Amino acid sequence: MNKNIIILAGGASSRMKNSMISKNLSEEELKNANTRSKALLEFGNAKRPILDFLLLNAEKAGYKKVVIVIGEQGALFKEYYGKQLKDNSFRGLSISYAIQYIPKGRDKPFGTADALFQALTQFPELQHEAFTVCNSDNLYSVAALQALLICKDANAFINYDRDALLFPMEKIERFALTLVDENSQLEAIIEKPSKEKINDYEDAEGNFRVSMNVFKFTGTEIYSFLKNCPIAPKRNEKELPTAILNMIRESNNSYKRNSFCRACPRFNFEGRYCYNEGLYSKELLIDYCENL
Repeated sequence: MNKNIIILAGGASSRMKNSMISKNLSEEELKNANTRSKALLEFGNAKRPILDFLLLNAEKAGYKKVVIVIGEQGALFKEYYGKQLKDNSFRGLSISYAIQYIPKGRDKPFGTADALFQALTQFPELQHEAFTVCNSDNLYSVAALQALLICKDANAFINYDRDALLFPMEKIERFALTLVDENSQLEAIIEKPSKEKINDYEDAEGNFRVSMNVFKFTGTEIYSFLKNCPIAPKRNEKELPTAILNMIRESNNSYKRNSFCRACPRFNFEGRYCYNEGLYSKELLIDYCENL
């Protein structure tokens, strides 16, 4: 059974930090936002990172081994989750770190496909195993993580109902839409579709589905597509959706969806928790934090 989870936390977080300049935040909050990964922003009186919540849910879902992909300046992660490169013990989990190195000539990481490729290169056993991969700044529910853990398909993803995401529409419109066929096989991931074309992507039930970047992969099937992922011209990065779609188009692999109508709580760009479903109230998260 897939008991490996890779958490992508090596991004530059530049959009978040730039958006905070004009916000009414304390001096300490501004300092944290501009010096820390989003995953390490502190929450609650215990001053624990928001990543604790995701790790808690991963452990409850049944995962055992965690690889956190950090940047070259990611030493602060080790202050919270163990100083060794591999096999740190943290609340029932074995936590290791993969480092997303920045190629010469660039000033920021090379994108999510590159992050996952570097993780699989540094932990080659994952090239032959199943694993879940997700962002570090989304709080995926235990049920969503468990659905991928027990899924029998070689590759799968959680397909969220857009209308269940109780964010402001201007935020939701920036999420990637997904298109699946009648057999729930992924056909396309559409980044930021125009308003004129958005109705082209309704599913069979008349709903719009979005990806919140939580996937199950089998290493033998995705690795070569991560390695050879082309650079997306708009962001000048190697993007995970591109590798996924290339895998689907160039091989016989299908990509099964697991549909969820519940929302995925997300930490917003102001560095404060933006909750959007009854499963996770702000007070409950503070309780989580206090008891970690």
